[in-house]
Amino acid sequence: MNLLLVDGNEKEASDRYTRNGMDTQFEVYEKILKKNSNTNINVSTIHPAVHDEYLPTGTNLDDFEAIAWTGSLLNIYNENKSITKQIELAKELFKRKNKIFGSCWGLQVLVTAAGGKVRKNPQGLEAILAKDIELNDLGSSHPMYKNKKQKFNAFCWHYDEAEILPSNTKVLASNKKSEFQSISFELDKSSIWAVQYHPEFNPSWMSGLMSQRKDILLKNNIYKTSLDFEIERNIFENFNKLSAQELSNYNDVIDETKHSLEISNWLGLSI
Repeated sequence: MNLLLVDGNEKEASDRYTRNGMDTQFEVYEKILKKNSNTNINVSTIHPAVHDEYLPTGTNLDDFEAIAWTGSLLNIYNENKSITKQIELAKELFKRKNKIFGSCWGLQVLVTAAGGKVRKNPQGLEAILAKDIELNDLGSSHPMYKNKKQKFNAFCWHYDEAEILPSNTKVLASNKKSEFQSISFELDKSSIWAVQYHPEFNPSWMSGLMSQRKDILLKNNIYKTSLDFEIERNIFENFNKLSAQELSNYNDVIDETKHSLEISNWLGLSI
């Protein structure tokens, strides 16, 4: 299967991860896609926020059966060129018979392109862990959540959220921070699954992100003290050295099979 991965970030955002010795968001996504596929998939990553001509040489949008969309540091309501190109790309993809999966920014692009609206979350930043995400009846029976617990935590980082959803959208999961943590909808020829959190993120990568953004996390009261911050960062950094008891509150995000289940379920139906 040929899968198109759309990187939502501008070059400077990706370079910042690289300078800090981290994988970029699209590299994290590439790895989890390949790990979760039960068969060979060809992943082509494109960067519409960086290049005007972004499709691989000799290809067109009809060459791909599935589309995944990464997170981004962009805010979709700012409507600069990096953003409008992605919205137009999503509209073109809807016209084709595609299976589309979006994480965080990916959800926001897909919602906007389909006629919905995204806003700054009035409750502020949701970061590191989106806590107590709960599946509703539609979510519990949706194939995205096959074998998923009804209530779970997930890695996240977002200031924005969907405010108005496209028509015929199914809301699958919510928490106290955001009503639309997970959605699905059909549009034109495409089937879209999208989540506001990041099932592709892993604990080691999150530890690095926390180190980069400690001041932001403390300023936004994600952690009350530096000690609280360091305790959780150390758990993510050293999870493979800790006991099951020490990790008991983090199983949803430490266990790769569990935290990336939405992606593996999507791939299972897309291939």
